Amino acid sequence: MIYELRTYTLMPGKQNEYLKLSGEIGRKVRGDNYGKLEGSWTTEFGTLNQYVHLWRYADLNERERLRVELAKNDAWTKEYVPKIRVLMLAQENKILSPALPLKPPADAGHLYELRWYRAQPGKIGEWIGHIKAIMPAREKYSKNVGLWQTEVAQLNEAVHLWVYRDLNERAAVRVKVLEDPEWQAYLGKSLPLLVEMKSVILNPTPFSPMR
Repeated sequence: MIYELRTYTLMPGKQNEYLKLSGEIGRKVRGDNYGKLEGSWTTEFGTLNQYVHLWRYADLNERERLRVELAKNDAWTKEYVPKIRVLMLAQENKILSPALPLKPPADAGHLYELRWYRAQPGKIGEWIGHIKAIMPAREKYSKNVGLWQTEVAQLNEAVHLWVYRDLNERAAVRVKVLEDPEWQAYLGKSLPLLVEMKSVILNPTPFSPMR
């Protein structure tokens, strides 16, 4: 199983127009017939005017086959893509392999945090081993939704997605976590392996499976 994380940077002021087209046309045309949409969000903090969406495929061969089929769909190529393409400034995608099973929240009303950690060359496997080992202790405070390693795009990188009720819960959780001795020990082992850390706060779109 593989995941594709796509990030579209939109023209300032065009986010609502893009979401309307995506919800009313794009999702209806594509559905889950050309890959399974796991979640879609817009950025609230971090880089603004971005639309982030996560897709699941059985493997790279299935992804290629389905994207070829999608390109043959006239409703997609003629009624949808020309309308959204003029709203975009940039597109980025990452192919990810799961390090932990995806665990979407069962209910709605959440805020998400997407984090990227880039490790020293050859050290991302060691870092992932540390985060997987500490995860039971970390999840006493808040739940991890997914943890992946990049296979295509920026290498030596891990991506993980966390879920909170709101920013207040996130702030309270992070204070408690930093006081936890087990987490402090984990940081002592894992931080020396990293060279870069990034984070964005995400709001689910109205049509996101994860809400």
